[in-house]
Amino acid sequence: MPDNSFACLAAIAYHLPSAELTNEQLSDTFPEWSVDKIMSKVGISSRRVVAADEFTSDLAVAAAQQLFEESKINPGEVEYLILCTQSPDYFLPTTACLVHERLQLPSTAGAIDVNQGCSGFVYGIGLAKGLIASGDVRNVLLITAETYSRFLHPKDKGNRSIFGDAAAAVLIKADQEGGKVGKVILGTNGKGAKNLIVKNGATRFSKTADESLHEDDEGNLYNDNFLFMNGSEIFNFTLESVPVLVKDILEKNELKQEDIDLFIFHQANKFMLDYLRKKIKIPSERFYIFMEYCGNTVSSTIPIALKHALSEGKIKIGSKVLIAGFGVGYSWGGTVLQF
Repeated sequence: MPDNSFACLAAIAYHLPSAELTNEQLSDTFPEWSVDKIMSKVGISSRRVVAADEFTSDLAVAAAQQLFEESKINPGEVEYLILCTQSPDYFLPTTACLVHERLQLPSTAGAIDVNQGCSGFVYGIGLAKGLIASGDVRNVLLITAETYSRFLHPKDKGNRSIFGDAAAAVLIKADQEGGKVGKVILGTNGKGAKNLIVKNGATRFSKTADESLHEDDEGNLYNDNFLFMNGSEIFNFTLESVPVLVKDILEKNELKQEDIDLFIFHQANKFMLDYLRKKIKIPSERFYIFMEYCGNTVSSTIPIALKHALSEGKIKIGSKVLIAGFGVGYSWGGTVLQF
């Protein structure tokens, strides 16, 4: 019988939509932004975006199928599905139920949506670990999937340069083989909710026919039917919260910073990541960045980076990897994975 006192990240896969939005295309639309300027500002050369007939459930299913195929996982063994998304197919039913059906998971498997953003992968790991520790299930399929491109106004050059669509899938098991999940730190500060928001479209404010645009402090144009991000406030929140988060993760897991072999943060943008690395004094060789060809994929950035770090040999047996997510909400979370 598996030891339910442990939960490990046993397998990872991800899926990107086929359509690309390149820096050349953005520069054609916004001539004041050269290809080099975009690259130096955000560290992204291209990002993937969904087609008109492609939705969050499609990306989620593709990522899970990739996981099953690569790691020879039988869908019939999945006992719980957690789908993390802020861009569901419908208000109801949950997108998790749609994905459950298309993957032909057992009817005895639970399936829920979690509306969480940049910290969502860590939140999902924490929930999966708790379910496994309870003894109620032995494995959890955690999928992160976003189609943020649908929230971006065509004239919003800032956010269009940052965000990409993607889905990632991981299997978390009651086991000690793989990335053993350490103690999880989570946090919330709802006072920052207004600084990263799609204001219209739910029950408080309906979408409007008003197409007038507002200009933010950085000259980006937006409309309340689309995503608004106060970049300076998000940057300030990150610089205040993430160093404390890293300190708390290390203390809760009884580790020192030098014990960590690799740090993988939410891949917000390269400028922010470089600033954080220097502020926390993490050596560049122990700090992993992977976003140049997919962009900021919200809750999928950490699993995508983990997948590539593993394939590149940056993570080996015995490696300790600190992961940290932070952003919309405000929310943040982190843990240490022992491989």
